Amino acid sequence: MKKGSLFQFDLLLFGSTFTLMVIGVLFIYSSGVTSTGVLFNREFIKQMVWAGSGLILLAIAVGISYARLKPLAPQLYVLGLLLLIVTLVVGRRVHGARSWLGLGDFGIQPSEFMKLGTILMMAAYLSGIGKGIRELPRLLLAFAVVLVPMGLILLQPDMGTALVYIPIFLVMTYMAGARARHLIFILASGLMMIVFGLLPAFENYVLARELSVFASLGSFEMLRYILPALALIAVLAAWGTYGFKRHYFYWILYGASLLLTGLGGALVAMRVLKDYQVMRLIIFMDPKIDPQGAGWNIIQSVTAVGSGGFWGKGFLQGTQSHYRFLPQQSTDFIFSIIAEEWGFFGGILVFTLFLIVLLRGLRIAYTARDDFALYLASGILGMIGFHVVVNIGMAMGIMPITGIPLFFLSYGGSSLWTGLIAVGLLLNIHLRRYRH
Repeated sequence: MKKGSLFQFDLLLFGSTFTLMVIGVLFIYSSGVTSTGVLFNREFIKQMVWAGSGLILLAIAVGISYARLKPLAPQLYVLGLLLLIVTLVVGRRVHGARSWLGLGDFGIQPSEFMKLGTILMMAAYLSGIGKGIRELPRLLLAFAVVLVPMGLILLQPDMGTALVYIPIFLVMTYMAGARARHLIFILASGLMMIVFGLLPAFENYVLARELSVFASLGSFEMLRYILPALALIAVLAAWGTYGFKRHYFYWILYGASLLLTGLGGALVAMRVLKDYQVMRLIIFMDPKIDPQGAGWNIIQSVTAVGSGGFWGKGFLQGTQSHYRFLPQQSTDFIFSIIAEEWGFFGGILVFTLFLIVLLRGLRIAYTARDDFALYLASGILGMIGFHVVVNIGMAMGIMPITGIPLFFLSYGGSSLWTGLIAVGLLLNIHLRRYRH
């Protein structure tokens, strides 16, 4: 087999990433211009500095063989966890979350880099156990690798960033050959936690009445009887499964455990979720519930996206952004400015560039020369794909507001560096896809 060389460098992947960064700098500049044409901040200059330093990090990620990262994965993972713990103790609070470390204007967000640390740790673990991921205990151990950083990030609290770890886990374990029913269990129980955890707020704000059929599921008084009953059913079904070897007992166990996990998690969610986090999910269903408060961002974003038409209003000609109707427009809602000023054409351009990144990443994953590289590339794809779908969906009003940035476009050094290192690792795997 021929060896990897710089002549095999994936220019399409790098070019798409670089183009997205250029667009990001342009619209971060646009977000800092008022309706009178006055530039009131210099965020675009900082973004250019982060982009330049990020390209150096990308080059380093390409230059060091990914195989050398495998034995370092546990140390990098533990280092990331320690940084998250330190952040909880002495970190700066920004937008209600204690998620930043640093002094003055300079700071990093450890939770962003922890995504890569978790992906590396998961890739090392999955490549080490082979088909063992089909066994439930080993799958649960892999899930624990993801749950620990998730828990620390939720304590900040930063629910949006914590949610990114779920698609990373699902994509990586799916690629490793995990059983579909195990992954469906995890996904379904998570959805049940959200649905039943939000049920009281949904009844209060959206319906303004109680859903009698589900009322008991949102009541602590009833749940304290329902949960032990489900636990007893699960124990008896487990006894039937392993004692009598009857297959139908397994599915009773599966269903009872799913309800037990989902409702138990919902009970915890009702006690743990902050009011603003609940409202973010509620106003997704109907922003007009609180148009001047929690629903303001999504209403203004959808207005900006819809007002762009096909070609847009023109660069620096947007009204929602330049009249400051759109909050956090250089970070969470950067796509809204692009859609307003470049219209449908600009949106399609951004979609196409991200699609190229994801498709090239998918090809790199399937042509990887070993399992560690395959799982590493898969985790990166899960991370980038989730950010793209949720952030753009949020801007268009078809996803709840979660506060996660759009890689390569949104203002912020930690997010940009994380994305560029991730692309560097993909390029690394691509260059070394041949055995030699």
